[in-house]
Amino acid sequence: MADLRIEKGRATRERLIEVGRRLFGERGYEATSVEALLEEAGVAKGALYHHFAGKQQLFDVVLDRTVAEIAARVVEAARGQTDALASLRAGCGAWLELARDPEIQRIVILDPAAAVGWERGRELDDHFLGGVRTSLRRLADDGRVPLDHVDALAHMLLAAVNEAALLIARADDPEASFVAARGAVDTLLNRLAGEPRR
Repeated sequence: MADLRIEKGRATRERLIEVGRRLFGERGYEATSVEALLEEAGVAKGALYHHFAGKQQLFDVVLDRTVAEIAARVVEAARGQTDALASLRAGCGAWLELARDPEIQRIVILDPAAAVGWERGRELDDHFLGGVRTSLRRLADDGRVPLDHVDALAHMLLAAVNEAALLIARADDPEASFVAARGAVDTLLNRLAGEPRR
């Protein structure tokens, strides 16, 4: 009986996360009410507050999962390359491709600062920072960037790509913005590490 209750609780929690992702993605954090979440999930208010402190915590869990999924896609794209610069280019390109998705735009790009705060958003960058550092260290090993700049460059590159994703999310013409952002990131990477340093 206890196992059945635990399993039912897990299923309810997953249902709330699934509904939260869909509604936050369609409507945004502010426009998604607790009542809408409960109605869509088919649960009582007590079920929500049993699993989450409130709408903000539910959003944070949805955000964390979504960022982890994006990071996995970025890593997969980057892993397919043998050259460190090509790896960075593929990873950055994968993130910008995903930034065209309206659900990802709302959950990951537009709403986090207001919903969970700037600091929490910065923590989520850790999903990507390690991979960027690794590629930059490989470039440093090849003499293409200074080794003592790797950490600062990793933060700066991630900030630049995130800003490009924001441009796509806010654009009147997201496709044109995507093409421009992708080209700009390629230019940045080429200037950063296109040729070995002498």
